[in-house]
Amino acid sequence: MLTTLQQILADARERAYAVPAFDCVEDVMVRTVLETAEELRAPVIIMCLAPRPDSHDMAYLAGLVRGVADAHPIPVGLHLDHTSDLDLVKKAIDHGFTSVMVDGSTRPFEKNVALTRAAVELAHPHGVGVEAELGHVGGMDLAETECGQSVLTLPEEVVRFVAETEVDALAVSIGTAHGVYRSLPTLSIDRLKELHAVSTVPLVLHGGSGTPDDQIQESVRNGICKINIFADNRIAMAKGFKRAAEGIQRIDPLPGDLFGPIKRAMSETVAEKIRLLFADGKA
Repeated sequence: MLTTLQQILADARERAYAVPAFDCVEDVMVRTVLETAEELRAPVIIMCLAPRPDSHDMAYLAGLVRGVADAHPIPVGLHLDHTSDLDLVKKAIDHGFTSVMVDGSTRPFEKNVALTRAAVELAHPHGVGVEAELGHVGGMDLAETECGQSVLTLPEEVVRFVAETEVDALAVSIGTAHGVYRSLPTLSIDRLKELHAVSTVPLVLHGGSGTPDDQIQESVRNGICKINIFADNRIAMAKGFKRAAEGIQRIDPLPGDLFGPIKRAMSETVAEKIRLLFADGKA
C-alpha cells in the first residue's frame, strides 16, 4: 500500500529500525524489491533516480509502483532521489510520488535552506514529504567520472536547518560515500549520536552499499531511520545476469531462464538489507 514518507519514517523512528530505500531503474528491480519485502513483512521505499532529460523514466516508474503498491500488504514509499531541480520536484508531485529528496548539500548553508524551503512549499500542500541533505555525502557519480569529497554534518546547524525549512527527513553525512568503496569507511557514530540528539526529524543515511554490516546496524541503533541502497543491487544483478547467460540453452529462452537468476540474486541482497536494518516483520 502506498504510504507517505512521514508515516513510514515515523514508525521506523518509534520502533528503532531503518526503512531500506532502493533505487530502481527497471521493472524487474521494482518487482523483486516488493515481492521480497512482502515475504519478509517489511516496509520499503522505491526510489527513482533523477531522470535523463527528455526521458519517460519518472512516468514509467511512478506508473508501475502506483499500479502495484496496493497489491502488496506492506507500506510502500515512492521517492524521487537526489535532485536540485525544482521543476523535477513539480513533475514528481504531478506523477504521484509520495516524497522527494532535494539536494542542496554542495551549496552554502543559506542557499541550501532556500532550495529546500522552496521544495517544501511545493510539496507539502499535496501531502508529499521532503528529504534534504545537510553536510555532504561524497563519492563517485554513477558514470564514475567525478569523485566528491564528504563534509560531515554539524550538529549546531541541524536545529536551525530543520526549523527554517520544515523538512520531513534529513540526510546526514557521517562517513559514508556514494557508489562502490575503494576502501572501507569508518562511520562517526559519535557524530551521529550528537545529530540524533538535536534533530526533531528522522535521519537518513546515503551510501548504504558496501558499508560494513556492524557499522550499519550501529547507525540504526543510534537514530538512522532510512538507508539508501543502489550499488549492492547492481552488483547482485550483474552476478545474476552472468548466471543467466551461462545457463541459456535455447535460442528462444523462456522469461524464467532470462530473469530468474537476476531476480534470485537481487532478492538475496534485498533480503539481507531488510534483515540488516531490523526492518523484517515491521510491516
